[in-house]
Amino acid sequence: MEGGMVEADASAFRECLSLSHKNPYVLRLAFSAGIGGLLFGYDTGVISGALLYIRDDFKSVDRETWLQEAIVSMALAGAIIGASVGGWINDRFGRKKAILIADALFFIGSVVMAAATNPAILIVGRVFVGLGVGMASMASPLYISEASPTRVRGALVSLNGFFITGGQFLAYCINLAFTSAPGTWRWMLGVAAAPAFIQFLLMLLLPESPRWLFRKGREEAGKSILRKIYPPEEVESEINALKDSVEMEMKDSESSGKVSIITLLKTKTVRRGLYAGMGLQIFQQFVGINTVMYYSPTIVQLAGFASNRTALLLSLVTAGLNAFGSILSIYFIDRTGRKKLVLFSLSGVILALVVLTVVFHESATHSPMVSSVDTSHYNNYTCPDYKLGATPAHWDCTKCLKATPHCGFCVSQLNKLVHGACLVSNDTTKEACQNEGKLWYTEGCPSKTGWVALIGLSLYIIFFSPGMGTVPWVVNSEIYPLRYRGICGGMASTSNWISNLIVAQSFLSLTQAIGTAYTFMLFIFITIAAIIFVIIFVPETKGLPIEQVENMLDNRTLHFKFWQTKRRTSYSGLELPHKNHPIN
Repeated sequence: MEGGMVEADASAFRECLSLSHKNPYVLRLAFSAGIGGLLFGYDTGVISGALLYIRDDFKSVDRETWLQEAIVSMALAGAIIGASVGGWINDRFGRKKAILIADALFFIGSVVMAAATNPAILIVGRVFVGLGVGMASMASPLYISEASPTRVRGALVSLNGFFITGGQFLAYCINLAFTSAPGTWRWMLGVAAAPAFIQFLLMLLLPESPRWLFRKGREEAGKSILRKIYPPEEVESEINALKDSVEMEMKDSESSGKVSIITLLKTKTVRRGLYAGMGLQIFQQFVGINTVMYYSPTIVQLAGFASNRTALLLSLVTAGLNAFGSILSIYFIDRTGRKKLVLFSLSGVILALVVLTVVFHESATHSPMVSSVDTSHYNNYTCPDYKLGATPAHWDCTKCLKATPHCGFCVSQLNKLVHGACLVSNDTTKEACQNEGKLWYTEGCPSKTGWVALIGLSLYIIFFSPGMGTVPWVVNSEIYPLRYRGICGGMASTSNWISNLIVAQSFLSLTQAIGTAYTFMLFIFITIAAIIFVIIFVPETKGLPIEQVENMLDNRTLHFKFWQTKRRTSYSGLELPHKNHPIN
């Protein structure tokens, strides 16, 4: 362990569970604030399924890849702004008010999306939702972290991660439930207003973060909340520690004046915290998680499953595994530590990405051929590029789907892996194909290895969710000194959303330009870089009281042998022996 650590073990998880009868007040705080994570997760999951039906209603969206990417990514653009101003709002007005504002924005955005009459209005609603999600993404874990006992802080902040993945799973369930309802995607997007409204009401009844209250000179209010959070034998020491920490922060504030980016970067402890916090947030996105969550139904179709409903149903499996992984995180994060958990997570992600790369490469190079006989059966609907092509005998399904204007592949159930017809893609052709009991493919080709892609997606989620899905948010909620926590948390969240925007905006274009297989291969190299970054720059914060984080960052050195446990330091500065290495 690194300087200032208090040992945390598996009992932390059991202690977290025991709060339900020992101190339900703490769980009430954590669950109420954690609904912000539910909003985050629901929006991530719901748009992936809704997009399938938005394409059916708005033909311009179906024709233009950039419009599909814009509908997904404009929420991310809003989230960047929300996270950027969220840091200032958190520090100026408090964590509670930031969450309330986020709920209001999310509610407005959900209503606008449900009532959208064209893609432009839909995008406006996505921006409002993004503003709310961006603000909540940093305010919720910050509130939970500052209102949690030290010993179970990691597990309780992980609840926010569970709500994110639970929100994604709920979104897929809602998507599936409304596939046959009139106004399919409107219901999918509009339902999101309900949890935002519920959290707004719950947060009105909850107090502000005790640490923020101390910072603003409202010590009695802060002490009152701490007495509800900690047992009687611990509360006085917590009050004194928090009071000392805030006094030091205030003195530092008076001496250094107004906080600026230059001031932050010149402060060694803050700079090191930003390296770790922002780096984790950036790599969380660049290893490809939200391409899996935003586009998982599309990826399932790319793997060769034609039906929208089938794609949604299979995507529900990945969302369920994501929620299960976040439950595992609650158990392991205070037992194994943040750093080891994230390294194990990234190693598994590489394995999953290798599987996906191989599967999609095989699917692209062994796709069924286009039959001139089958195509001539639909003479009026033949794909223009195929009709005018110099070598139509060499056409396969992959080449057909890349043709301009957009074309589809119509194939019978019995011969779907052998040959089919290449036809222009529109509702009339789709109906003509399906009326003969055939399958209609527009996103991916029939493949005998498509089921292996589902295994790859499942492996990706199983490994990603317990580590990289949760750890970046936990570390960012606890790694910064109190005075800079709001602004640094905002900077880290902003970096996450910017990275999210870049990946979401480029994924479909990348798959079209270099192919799905090579897109996933690119993620492999980024994940390897992420492992190297974590080993060098990310400290272990397991069991470290928030008030001691500055000492830890100031004293830590690069820790290449991450599997070894360092000798830990007590709060008084005396070196304590590890139980396996007694002092002679």
